[in-house]
Amino acid sequence: MEVKIQLMNIQQLQADFYRWLMEKGPSVLLAAILLVAGLWLIKLLSKVLTRSMHRKEINPSLKPFLLNLAVILLRVLLILAVMQIAGIQMTIFAALIASMGVAAGLALSGTLQNFASGVLILFLKPFQVGDSIVAQGQEGIVTSIRIFYTIVTTFDNRIVVIPNSKLSNEVIINVSGSGNRRLDIELKFGNNIDYREAKQVIEAAIADVRNILHEPKKRIGISAIEPDGYKVMLNLWINAHGFTDTKMEFQEQLMERLKASGLKLPGI
Repeated sequence: MEVKIQLMNIQQLQADFYRWLMEKGPSVLLAAILLVAGLWLIKLLSKVLTRSMHRKEINPSLKPFLLNLAVILLRVLLILAVMQIAGIQMTIFAALIASMGVAAGLALSGTLQNFASGVLILFLKPFQVGDSIVAQGQEGIVTSIRIFYTIVTTFDNRIVVIPNSKLSNEVIINVSGSGNRRLDIELKFGNNIDYREAKQVIEAAIADVRNILHEPKKRIGISAIEPDGYKVMLNLWINAHGFTDTKMEFQEQLMERLKASGLKLPGI
């Protein structure tokens, strides 16, 4: 009797499996074929995207991120399509993915903000690697722009890591973005010093410093007249890279020229 029951159970299982195979087999087979073909197409598409980004000269920091993002999204869509074709219920998975998305968004809100800011910086390019900037109270050379943060090396060789959200939402001074900078110096002379003689000495000091640019043109003139003398303003254009070195060299030459000519500034 027990043997007959076991045989009936086995036959029932075989019948159930055969019925499932006939009902679900084609859809499962189609889903498997779609999965294999989809993975192959995604791999092919990733190669095409890589070549396309290389031709368009997209920022190197963005290339791997954009490529990985596209591949992950395509794979997720492929898996969802395969599950739908195979007849797997999506309700539980949809609820699980939504809850995980909400939890991840809350946990990574600051990180996601840095990420979005990094993408904007790399696309809009308010500054680039090699630019001298002033941000978050720090001045230095941008040595690397990453997706989540930017690395700035200060002039005293400190490495400062600044979150990108700080750079995209607050004021940034790009010191070298225009290629050159203006040096403004104001000198005061007594009434006993002839202005034309002072101007000749200043122009001679300018000629001694080769890193002062000829274009835009320099400007020298009297900026203020006071009871005990007058002030002379100098506007000189200097290459942004090496600005401080050129400024110090010019001021040294100017002091030497003034002393050599006998023209003394008040207090000297």
